[in-house]
Amino acid sequence: MYDFHVHSSFSGDCKYTMEDMLKGALQKGVKQICFTDHLDFEYGEDLIDFVFDTADYFKEINRLKYNYKGIIDVLSGVEVGMQPHLAKKKNEFINANNFDFVIMSIHTAKGKGIHEGSFYKNKNVKDVYYEYYEELLLCIDTLTNFDVVGHINLIERHQNFLEKTLEIKEYLDVIETVLNKIIDLGKGIEINTSGIRYGINSFHPNTDILKLYKNLGGEIITFGSDAHKPEDICAYYKEAIELLKSIGYRYITIYKNRKPQFIKIE
Repeated sequence: MYDFHVHSSFSGDCKYTMEDMLKGALQKGVKQICFTDHLDFEYGEDLIDFVFDTADYFKEINRLKYNYKGIIDVLSGVEVGMQPHLAKKKNEFINANNFDFVIMSIHTAKGKGIHEGSFYKNKNVKDVYYEYYEELLLCIDTLTNFDVVGHINLIERHQNFLEKTLEIKEYLDVIETVLNKIIDLGKGIEINTSGIRYGINSFHPNTDILKLYKNLGGEIITFGSDAHKPEDICAYYKEAIELLKSIGYRYITIYKNRKPQFIKIE
């Protein structure tokens, strides 16, 4: 098993150390784990910065690599929370560090946190979807220094703010544009299983988006649990792999030194 979306206490929303998370991974039989701690500047209405000290981060990564060599492969990553006006700052951060893997996510749209109710205020559900995916498209246009887009339909995690979730046919043009842009750039998406944990009864993205990505020619897809607790590492891995197989995916993707490697789905 491989988990390429894992947080630790280097993320502002996680209390568990890297080694705590690593021990959780070992209990699950994980072969490779990639720590993708948060980098979010100007996050939400309070403009909080989620940043971590890269010197301390890589010191701990290297310690774990050494202590667990031959037991589990420990990789370095970052989850970049992107906003269009921060592209230069994020790009400089990425270029200054030798990460194995970079996830580009959006946690905000129009300067408002996706988890905050104000983003949805005075909008019908279709406008919410379109503004979210148009923001994602703008982020992809302004920052291409990433490997995969994280939890691509994050908007559906916050169903309490939506009167309903839309069927893909109701926003097909914009999601298709986003996916084609990702594919044209040679980038990928992840299948992020945290949607189940957050109670939406589907992965991020949902099955319809996974099918569309495949039909458009998308091949790069990583697995990520988005774990913030040791017990959540590789959660629903087998179910996710079975779903990908049923859709027609033949490989999942892992990264090392920012280069993709394709692992055949058995």
